[in-house]
Amino acid sequence: MTYWIWLAALSALFIALERLWPRDARQGFFRRGLATDLVYIVLNGHWLGVGLALLTEPLSRSLDASLASRGVNLHLRVAGGWPWWAQLVVAFVAIDFIQWSIHNLLHRVPALWELHKVHHSIESMDFWGSMRFHFGEILVYKSLQYVPLALLGFDGSALFVIAVVSTAIGHLNHANLRVRMGALRYVLNGPEMHIWHHAHPSAGPSNVNFAINLAVWDWLFGTAYLPGDGSVPRALGFEGIESFPRDPLRQELWPIRLGGASATPAPAPQAPR
Repeated sequence: MTYWIWLAALSALFIALERLWPRDARQGFFRRGLATDLVYIVLNGHWLGVGLALLTEPLSRSLDASLASRGVNLHLRVAGGWPWWAQLVVAFVAIDFIQWSIHNLLHRVPALWELHKVHHSIESMDFWGSMRFHFGEILVYKSLQYVPLALLGFDGSALFVIAVVSTAIGHLNHANLRVRMGALRYVLNGPEMHIWHHAHPSAGPSNVNFAINLAVWDWLFGTAYLPGDGSVPRALGFEGIESFPRDPLRQELWPIRLGGASATPAPAPQAPR
């Protein structure tokens, strides 16, 4: 079964769940920005993957050949002899920590933050927004993950399962769902934590809850924030979101705009309140 079929099935499931147990019942299905997110879920859920495969395969072959001529072999396949279940578990944890670290960089490096603004332009949170991201952001993730994943050499089927599971958790994180994670909040990311990651600086602390799948990294490294009263931020976004483009084409061109304002980093971290 291809990834696109899994994405469609998970999306249909979350459409139903959000109608049954919404966090904000006033937010209807046809909310502002839905058309933009529908474009992104088609482009990033399928065509971006196809395009990246066509682009990165010859580049990776060229890199491997260049390094091999210097006696360097990236593909050591450290995990090659492990049982499939062990590869699945270790790959899930390792990839998630790498992605948590990259997510941190996206918020703290000014040029990368300009890419990541596309994702943070979400003003109404539901599962559709999980696929709103700039294509350049995926290039950053793929590039920084390439060497460690090449060295470990996990089985492709394990990586596919992780991609599907991560999509399901990503949908959950962004979903307009009335869900309390309980003790699981210390392990898994969920909507009650992730919505605070998207809080407008005027509505909550900045640079918190970087979790992709596992919330444990935020609790370990002191970037977790979750009010005990179950409240949610009154506004989402970033400083200057009012002037940020709303259509996908201009959002994709935003980081390379000519004559625009200079790149500005995400707001400095604030102490949780």
